[in-house]
Amino acid sequence: MKILTLNAHAWREENGEAKLSHLAETIIEKDYDIIAFQEVNQMIQIESVAPSCLTKEAVRAEFINGDFLADGVTRYNNYVAILLEKINALGGPQYYYFWDKAKSLRETYEEGCGILSKYPFKETEAFLVSGVTDCLSPKRRTIVRGTIEYQGELIDLYSCHLGWWHDEIDPAKPQIDKLMAKVNKDRLSFLMGDFNNNAHIRNEGYDYLIGKGLEDTYTLAEEKDEGATVEGEIAGWDGNKESLRIDLILMNKVLNVKTSRVIFNGQYKEVISDHYGVEAEIEL
Repeated sequence: MKILTLNAHAWREENGEAKLSHLAETIIEKDYDIIAFQEVNQMIQIESVAPSCLTKEAVRAEFINGDFLADGVTRYNNYVAILLEKINALGGPQYYYFWDKAKSLRETYEEGCGILSKYPFKETEAFLVSGVTDCLSPKRRTIVRGTIEYQGELIDLYSCHLGWWHDEIDPAKPQIDKLMAKVNKDRLSFLMGDFNNNAHIRNEGYDYLIGKGLEDTYTLAEEKDEGATVEGEIAGWDGNKESLRIDLILMNKVLNVKTSRVIFNGQYKEVISDHYGVEAEIEL
């Protein structure tokens, strides 16, 4: 199984259309089975109607009771919906899509997490992990989960965007506790995303995650690179001058991981976000 996770930074990126096209072409080339996105956004002012590609058999959106969650209606310029249109137009793989909103930004954008899957969703869910519940707060954090069936087994997929370990308003530790309380120990689960906790720092968020029984595909990989997904200063990491490994693909079982690679870093595919992506190939 080929997996990609990417904090897309979406429509807040300069030259967003060109970067989105590069992403679509790469997805087709790499033929990922699962993609987890964070910082998927859409403009609030745009009409709340699903893009045409989401009503076609070739590229369907998964709905709950005929619509997205009440908190996360999709709009014409939803970043991943437009991505799906590009993939479809280029004759790429068929994907199912589920997303939900976490917050609104400056009365301009709605932002959340999403999952693309080649396999239909058996279940979908979005849940709050932050103590902050105000949709206008940048500290509000929601996780999206999609359950698929693969080789006769149910697998849970989580797209995660967590807070910082030392955040004074909403630290990561209780968010991780809420996330892990949702993980079904009887199923294989992949937890993918921007965890905002540097894997190079001991006794903080990364170690707390691993201490909850999670396995890092990077650690298990037979072939891997240096793993850094953020270089220098970005939002939330003011003044940073280090290489950070904060974008991760974790799982709750030990599996054979063939490769783990950082992508969209300027060396392996063009940079398309303030985060680099992570791809892993896992034997199931």
